[in-house]
Amino acid sequence: MTEVSSLTGRLLVATPALADPNFDRAVVLLLDHDEEGSLGVVLNRPTPVDVGDILEAWADLAVEPGVVFQGGPVSLDSALGVAVIPGGASGESTPLGWRRVHGAIGLVDLEAPPELLAAALGSLRIFAGYAGWGPGQLEDELVEGAWYVVESEPGDVSSPSPERLWREVLRRQRSELAMVATYPDDPSLN
Repeated sequence: MTEVSSLTGRLLVATPALADPNFDRAVVLLLDHDEEGSLGVVLNRPTPVDVGDILEAWADLAVEPGVVFQGGPVSLDSALGVAVIPGGASGESTPLGWRRVHGAIGLVDLEAPPELLAAALGSLRIFAGYAGWGPGQLEDELVEGAWYVVESEPGDVSSPSPERLWREVLRRQRSELAMVATYPDDPSLN
C-alpha cells in the first residue's frame, strides 16, 4: 500500500470540471485524511435552517448567518461543530470540548455544555452531514483533476459570505489558480 501524505486541515476546492452536483463549486475543509480515508465539511453550503431550530443551546455562539450548513451528502441527520479558537495554533492548552484539527481550527463536542467553550470561541459553524471518501478514493479524484488542494485559513470556516468563498479562496492563490476564480458559472454563455 502506498503511503498517504495527510491533507488534514487543507481545503479541497472543486474544479470547474467536477461534475458531481453535491460538490459544484464546493470548498471542503478536510478534518481527517489518512490511509483509512478522508472526511471533511463543505464550507459554502448554507441551509435555510437556523442553528437554534436544531441545537438551541449553541445558537448564540454560531457566527452569522447563524444557519446550519450542509457539510456534505453523508449522514445529513448528524451534526458537526467546527470552531476557531484564537491562539489555538500556538500550543496553549485546549479548552474542554474542543479537539484541534489543524492550527486554530478544531471540532466541537456538541454534547458538551456550550458554556465550556463560550469564552474561548472565536467562531463556530454547525454542519449537517459531511463529505467522506474511502481509502484511496480522494487520491483517485485528485489524480483525475476533480479538486485543487490549497491551504486553509481560519477565516474560511466563518466566511461571512459563503456564496463567494469558492472565488475568494481561488483568488488569493499565488498561481494560475487565481485566474480560475473568474471562470463563469455557465461557460456556454461566453
